[in-house]
Amino acid sequence: MTDSTPKGDRIAKVLARAGIASRRGAEEIIAAGRVSVNGKRIDSPALNVTDADKISVDGKPLQAAEPERLWLYHKPAGLVTTTKDEQGRKTIFDALPEDMPRVMSIGRLDLNSEGLLLLTNDGGIKRKLELPSTGWMRRYRVRVNGRPTDPQLEPLRKGITVEGERFQPMQVTLDRQQGANAWLTVGLREGKNREIRRAMDSIGLSVNRLIRVSYGPFQLGDLKQGTVEEVRRRVLRDQLGLDPEPETGAAKPKGKPRRTRKPTRR
Repeated sequence: MTDSTPKGDRIAKVLARAGIASRRGAEEIIAAGRVSVNGKRIDSPALNVTDADKISVDGKPLQAAEPERLWLYHKPAGLVTTTKDEQGRKTIFDALPEDMPRVMSIGRLDLNSEGLLLLTNDGGIKRKLELPSTGWMRRYRVRVNGRPTDPQLEPLRKGITVEGERFQPMQVTLDRQQGANAWLTVGLREGKNREIRRAMDSIGLSVNRLIRVSYGPFQLGDLKQGTVEEVRRRVLRDQLGLDPEPETGAAKPKGKPRRTRKPTRR
């Protein structure tokens, strides 16, 4: 019996690996007629390609995919994580170092949130780390206005429905009361739109500061605000199961790659 499976990889995956866009973004680029394979324009992502195929985007040949890379970025408040903002607000991509290659954010932090944001040049890594099934805990330091009690926080620990949307159980710890505000540590395994802010609001607490301190094994630590540091290839291999490859020689932001701890499941 012969194998009828087409050789190669789906075109959207190849574009994502080359850092053109996420896989979904690549499908949109294809649908817009901006991609050609062997000189023929395509409009459907239902195509497998191999190294022998010549691919171009907007008339420019697709460059060979670089090794997968990952960076830690300490996002300041006041920046949006989209590539372009309809309201003309400044984005993280306006603030990144000039020697950074083209990158995509893994997940988002809203305008007023700050802390750890992961960046990658690889659409496959982005998709993998954003999937709820990956199961990595994301931890936040959250300052709320009010005097929360454990009974008040308990609905968040059990899972809560806000405006018809179900939020999975969160890990919530009351750290300290500081005048009219309290600091909490919140852990969750999914990242729905403004989830923590909406959940807190539903139990009568207003969030006035939100800092992501970890994403799975990757830690914010003492990374200074606005700073980018690359994760070593060895750590990517250990944490993401990537094939071992030599460290890339491309230009990197200054600073030593940060240490990470292995993920813990609770």
